[in-house]
Amino acid sequence: MTRPPGPPATPRPLRLSRRRTVLALVPALAAAALLTTAGCSAGDGAGSGAAPKADAAVSASPVAGQAPSPSPSVTVAPTLTEAQVKSALISGKDLGEDWKPTQGGATWRDALLKGRTDIPDCQRLLDGLYAEDLLGEPAGARAVRGLDDTDDGAQVRYQVGAYDRAALDASLAWLKAVPEKCGQFTAADVRGGELTVQVTATALPGVGEARENLRVRVYGESGDAPAVLTLDFAAVRVGDSALSLTNGGLDGVDANSTRQAAQLGTQRLQDVLAGKKPAARPANEEG
Repeated sequence: MTRPPGPPATPRPLRLSRRRTVLALVPALAAAALLTTAGCSAGDGAGSGAAPKADAAVSASPVAGQAPSPSPSVTVAPTLTEAQVKSALISGKDLGEDWKPTQGGATWRDALLKGRTDIPDCQRLLDGLYAEDLLGEPAGARAVRGLDDTDDGAQVRYQVGAYDRAALDASLAWLKAVPEKCGQFTAADVRGGELTVQVTATALPGVGEARENLRVRVYGESGDAPAVLTLDFAAVRVGDSALSLTNGGLDGVDANSTRQAAQLGTQRLQDVLAGKKPAARPANEEG
């Protein structure tokens, strides 16, 4: 007897055995473990097989794989020695045959440059002219030379020194402002009399890296007689070094001598700083 066909059988879901599942996960877990171990080894660098020192240095830099930026270069200005500042001084031969080594400070220095005023900037000017330190104290070597003009009694006081750059620039900036602050003022002299001082700015040739030039007139008495002292003060900066000079006397000032001293002196200073030897002086010239 033949039975009629029954309903089709429902397909059963395919199941993987527990053993197959475990075997399939083993390779993935092993790979993950290897990656984790490698990461830890690179991080602490401990044990054998640590990263080479070069790699460790790169990792310690601010940005991985990028070396730290080098420090900016520093330019060191030449420092003048005692011998060099002396060789940078001008001589009487640089100014003309009337100029000779000085015989000492002129009498008008005490009579017309030693004064007292209540204006701080103007007092600084008088004190600086008298002490010959309007640029301040040098930070290094300094040399000074005095010259007398045997024709009209003028004197040149000339010096070269090595300075602190910031202090030197500040002194030059102050000198630039002096004509406005102390264009005319009065001061008491050492005998209680009155000095009248006038200050103007005058031009120098375009020498050096910075420069200032003042014309100072002092009206007072010298030797119990009325007197007028006329002085040029000039300063020129070359790097961290500078030259400065006063030129003048009771019979006026020769502006050409001031300019000539500044020009020739700047060239000598530049030569010395460049390692060159300035032009030789005659054998009988003061050393």
